[in-house]
Amino acid sequence: MSTSADPLAALAQLPGVAESVESMRKAVDRVYGHRVMRRRSAEITAEAALRGARGNAALSGADWALEEVRRRTDFGGDDEARTVGAALRLAAEAGQLLTIWRQSPLRVLARLHLVAAGGAGTGADDGVIGRPRLAGEPVVEPLVDLPLPAADEVAGRLDGLSGLVMAGSSAPALVTAAVVHGELLALRPFGSHNGLVARTAERIVLINSGLDPKAVCPAEVGHAELGAAAYRAALEGYVSGTPEGMAAWIAHCGRAVELGMRESTAVCEALQRGAA
Repeated sequence: MSTSADPLAALAQLPGVAESVESMRKAVDRVYGHRVMRRRSAEITAEAALRGARGNAALSGADWALEEVRRRTDFGGDDEARTVGAALRLAAEAGQLLTIWRQSPLRVLARLHLVAAGGAGTGADDGVIGRPRLAGEPVVEPLVDLPLPAADEVAGRLDGLSGLVMAGSSAPALVTAAVVHGELLALRPFGSHNGLVARTAERIVLINSGLDPKAVCPAEVGHAELGAAAYRAALEGYVSGTPEGMAAWIAHCGRAVELGMRESTAVCEALQRGAA
């Protein structure tokens, strides 16, 4: 596929992107080559999902300690608890949507929003959850304060993103994942939970691409560790559309993956020592 027919492949040629991809690949290989992965990968997958959910919620304003997330069973009490509950549900749901993603990414995004919101809308929310926003409908996304695209632009760009995913690309998984993540945050297509959905979609791309088939790469951990300010600054680069801005966003996502892999490596080490 030529880069003219494959715009994601063109992004892979931006300065610094190949280095980010290579650095991330080395981090992935370290985890998958760990001796514990051969015997206890299911435990590492489960721990990555929990830690990824914690990181996802942290960037949406619910920065709870890992042990609090692990301990709690009731997530309906307040806004932070509901955010953590939404992140946990998304982490559990992601693995069920892998086969659908390449055939119908818009269907997956609708499902992710429905899961994040906790089910079908009721009352004032009825008919809003699980579908892209319409003109005049508000958006609640406190982390991202960039200009909000109009509803008709959102619809067109979602269709374009869906087409890119379904067409496939020769670009590395990091590039595709970063574009899916960045585009969803830039668009904020739903009335709520856009950040949670965008980061979960990134995770789905990384798993579905074959880069992380056992789902032990909690990139959300890395995004949270890098911090909200760096996240917003990198996203501004993506929204700018400049080569430098796009490359910086991809590099930021690559670093988040590396940090997530470092977390899973630490889990492997702890299991090996019998400490976890």
